[in-house]
Amino acid sequence: MLARKGLLPDGFLLTRLAEDQNHPNRSRSRSQRARFITKTGSCNVAHKNIREQGRFLQDVFTTMVDLKWQHSFLIFTSAFLCSWMLFAMIWWLVAFAHGDLEPRDPNGEPGPVPCVTAIHSFTSAFLFSIEVQVTIGFGGRMVTEECPLAITVLIIQNILGLIINAVMLGCVFMKTAQANRRAETLIFSRNAVIAPRNGRPTFMFRVGDLRKSMIISATIQLQVIRRTVTAEGEVIPVSQLDIQVENPLRSNGIFLVSPLIISHTMERGSPLYELSAQSLATDDLEIIVILEGVVETTGITMQARTSYIPEEILWGRRFVSIITEEDGRYCVDYSKFGNTVPIRMSSLSAKELDQTRGVQDNGSEPQLQGWGLVRAGRGGFRRGGRTCDSSTSQPWYTPLEKPEKEVEQKGQKKKVQLEVIGRQIEDDGLGEMSE
Repeated sequence: MLARKGLLPDGFLLTRLAEDQNHPNRSRSRSQRARFITKTGSCNVAHKNIREQGRFLQDVFTTMVDLKWQHSFLIFTSAFLCSWMLFAMIWWLVAFAHGDLEPRDPNGEPGPVPCVTAIHSFTSAFLFSIEVQVTIGFGGRMVTEECPLAITVLIIQNILGLIINAVMLGCVFMKTAQANRRAETLIFSRNAVIAPRNGRPTFMFRVGDLRKSMIISATIQLQVIRRTVTAEGEVIPVSQLDIQVENPLRSNGIFLVSPLIISHTMERGSPLYELSAQSLATDDLEIIVILEGVVETTGITMQARTSYIPEEILWGRRFVSIITEEDGRYCVDYSKFGNTVPIRMSSLSAKELDQTRGVQDNGSEPQLQGWGLVRAGRGGFRRGGRTCDSSTSQPWYTPLEKPEKEVEQKGQKKKVQLEVIGRQIEDDGLGEMSE
């Protein structure tokens, strides 16, 4: 639809269709898996067995704004028709009580002055009710000063008609100016990727704004939805964990003037720290993206949402560049918005990669598995020109527990702990005493 309106080029639509055709099984599995947030941003939650329905009537305006358009139009039409019919009945009763509906001889003497002129039946009373409430006033029917009750009814109907018009116009304005309408021009990449960035596995996706009017104070938030079990055995079907967005300022603020690649480093403390290429296919998780900001033109706070399930997360791929510099300005090619390219990447998780690099996890012994290590002799590995024993290897950031002393042996320097030197001195002393 956006391509038909000219907001998006045809290539963008063709790219999305090509992505769907390349992954037929993925779309089939996606329909079977229940997700918390749909791709369009709506919450996939059904509320059942709500016994306190009266709470919705305490906030009638919000309830009417949240209704669908067909239901809103039905309520608007019913409100006007009911008010017209109610006051038509009142005007007919006023005319009947005053005797204005009695037949009169046109050739006889004129009767008393009626409360409302030209009311002879219920149909004429209904037409007069419409004229009063919508202030049409064709001139054929009018209220006279004969009946104070008719004047009172006229005032009440005018006030009630203004209230109904104000409420209905307010509902229509709020429904047309809702913040989620602005979110229609905010697009997210259909797939997310996991690729190395600065030597660390990183979760990434792309977001862009199709309008030239900016989103002020835009912030983005990531959450992981997964099923967890506590230590007491309590099952939490929807557990929400926040994810820190990669930003040098350690904040979630973004400047969305052009499409951006939002990234999250899968480091220690991240909910994705133990996620690998094998576990990604079987893990039951969902990553929710929430973008909030203030619309520059209207000042209304808006929110755009989407989510990624394991079938929509591509391991070992990276987004292509879509921003070029032409004639002194930056140009964005939205036809490549969701395109990715494969790259070489290990299938291990970030935790396993840290273990292979010799980084301790919670004080446990490091497990050297050959990440950038070369054999340097009997029982040792060489890392960057240095030799260390495999049984006593320490991470680069772990301080030595005991001081060391350099001892020259055969023209070579060797690091020996002080307790070893002391043990040798004691042994030599005992040998001399025995002699």
